[in-house]
Amino acid sequence: MNAPWKHPKAVLWDMDGTLVDTEPLWIEGENTLAAEHDAVWTEEDSLHLVGSDLLQAAAYIKERIGGDMTPEDIVAYLGDRVAASLRERQDWRPGARELFEEYRAAGVPQALVTMSYGYIAEPVVEVLGFDAVVTGDSVTHGKPHPEPYLTAAEKLGVDPADCVALEDSRTGAASANAAGCFVIAVPHAVSVHEAPRRAVIRGLDGVDAAAIQRLVDAGQA
Repeated sequence: MNAPWKHPKAVLWDMDGTLVDTEPLWIEGENTLAAEHDAVWTEEDSLHLVGSDLLQAAAYIKERIGGDMTPEDIVAYLGDRVAASLRERQDWRPGARELFEEYRAAGVPQALVTMSYGYIAEPVVEVLGFDAVVTGDSVTHGKPHPEPYLTAAEKLGVDPADCVALEDSRTGAASANAAGCFVIAVPHAVSVHEAPRRAVIRGLDGVDAAAIQRLVDAGQA
């Protein structure tokens, strides 16, 4: 960009671990599934999958636990559990919903870019509403490929370089950066490294749009 923005042209949100604290739900499901197969499943296994394409994650799980379930079966098993929990309640990450509402009030377009499938993300979409939604079952290549973020920017009619993406994982941050977005990384379950066009912060609690703009300006300087 040739000049600093007052606001980004669009804000692109990851869901799991960024907007909503769903990682414990996925991890609980993975542990339960492994126990049903009398297989060893570690915290490292769970953290390895954070932010991943669901089918790729399921293929990893199948390799670790064995059994007759296909990757598609594993995705359905875990996804159904998470979707049911989200139907009951959404545990918002501190500051995330407040920042979302600030951008909405300012008229900034916002998209959800998640590797969760549409039916899993539906309760969050129903509560917040988005100008565009990209889910893991609507793209050919999942994160860390840039396709999810490129698709979101295209749906909003904006250049990815004019967008801010909020992510909590290395996989997601890599996807957004590869698409050309400026990334605000808010690590939750796993660490995220510094990189060009990326700012890593401790959390969104108390972080407003002006603070995001300062991070973007500093990162582009």
